[in-house]
Amino acid sequence: MFPTPIEKQPRGAQIAYQSLLPFALILWLLPLIAVAIFSIRPDADFANANYWGWPSSFEGVTNYGKVFLESDMPRYLWNSVLITVPTVIGAVALSCMTGFALGIYKFRANLWIFFLFVAGNFVPFQILMVPVRDLTLDLGLYNTKTGLVLFHIAFQTGFCTLFMRNFIRALPFELIEAARVEGVSEWRIFWFVVLPLMKPAIAALAVLIFTFIWNDYFWAVVLTQGAESQPVTAGITSFNAQYRAAYHLMSAGSIVAALPPVAMFFLMQRHFIAGLTLGAVK
Repeated sequence: MFPTPIEKQPRGAQIAYQSLLPFALILWLLPLIAVAIFSIRPDADFANANYWGWPSSFEGVTNYGKVFLESDMPRYLWNSVLITVPTVIGAVALSCMTGFALGIYKFRANLWIFFLFVAGNFVPFQILMVPVRDLTLDLGLYNTKTGLVLFHIAFQTGFCTLFMRNFIRALPFELIEAARVEGVSEWRIFWFVVLPLMKPAIAALAVLIFTFIWNDYFWAVVLTQGAESQPVTAGITSFNAQYRAAYHLMSAGSIVAALPPVAMFFLMQRHFIAGLTLGAVK
């Protein structure tokens, strides 16, 4: 039923696998490699159509210096921090409480409420563009970081609740029953019994949501405009002039924008893997 592990395959299959793996890895990383190379090219290479040849000079320091010192990139990065961090905190906090309520308590509408959270994940977000934009205009939240944060929290809480509810249901219910026998209140059970056991799941979910929100481009363009509120994904387009695009600066800005999620993953890698694999085996 399952594929045979590569260690148990014939020697010829193992050699073919080991030979093709680096090629597949390079092919997968080729777009990122191209962006990294573009970020150190001079502007003249693009004017002379020297896209894939050897760079006429290496201008990495100059290009990245212009990105940080001669543009609004630091402000866009700070906007992304002010949007992403509150969103992660809000979505994870709400999903912990809703996951606890839906995973522990048994009441008549439990399953239907859970289905409402799940159903939101299947709605194509493109069809929400006009009503969400109109709603932010009516509430005075258009082109504000607060509006983008509130929308992301509302949209991500459904997925986070699905994640947390299933995780909490896998916890030993005997711990909660023992705490209730001792007379511990429900709030203290959540705070001192359940929440400490949810740390791996919280770490894994925080990394996922951080990556989703930081890399968001669609809603950043729909709900914000200008350097006062746009995150870095939308701010990179500011390097496009009316008649030409500064591809070397856009590439350098893209590399800078990609570093925080990568750093977040490596810092939380141990907790992230533990949260995803916890409960996979008995």
